[in-house]
Amino acid sequence: MIDFKKSDKHLYLPATTPTLVDVPAMQFLAVDGTGDPNTSPAYAAAVQTLYALAYTIKMGNKQTLEWVVPPLEGLWDHPDMDISADKSLFAWTVMIRQPDFVTGSVLDAAIASAARKKSTPDLVATRLMPLVEGLCVQAMHIGPYDDEPATVAAMREFAAAHGYLEDSDPNRRHHEIYLADPRRTEPGKLRTVIRHPVKQVL
Repeated sequence: MIDFKKSDKHLYLPATTPTLVDVPAMQFLAVDGTGDPNTSPAYAAAVQTLYALAYTIKMGNKQTLEWVVPPLEGLWDHPDMDISADKSLFAWTVMIRQPDFVTGSVLDAAIASAARKKSTPDLVATRLMPLVEGLCVQAMHIGPYDDEPATVAAMREFAAAHGYLEDSDPNRRHHEIYLADPRRTEPGKLRTVIRHPVKQVL
């Protein structure tokens, strides 16, 4: 049984106070897009597609390997480098982590299988994306998404105090892991892992 939240507990259940972490290489089902995640049809379609494909892959490999579908994650970018700014300007990559056995051919087969099911929504372009984040500062944010800037500020203060600076690039961005469903969870009880790439100041 593969359950990343248990095997990589330090990555999915960090403390609410910032900590330094070295994130290993991973791979994800990923969909890219732009716009406000609260109102964008493209974002909703991306999330639906990711879950449809993740569960199709899981069920297709049930006889040989049991695994728990991991939580939804997202990489976020904004032209003003401000996650609290105009949400319509967000560029995002929404994603679900995949075990190593998932290859391009496995994804292609899942897309074909899911497309044949009447209950599956229209699928959007999905890719298998490797991600190497390396050294990061992360913390558990508890509360509404709009309150995240306070947690981010604490992470930046922690990084600076320990001799690190943020080190973002197109692949290493503001990273969120969603441990609660906002449709079923009160805003004050939402749990979101926030992760920022850093580098040591020489």
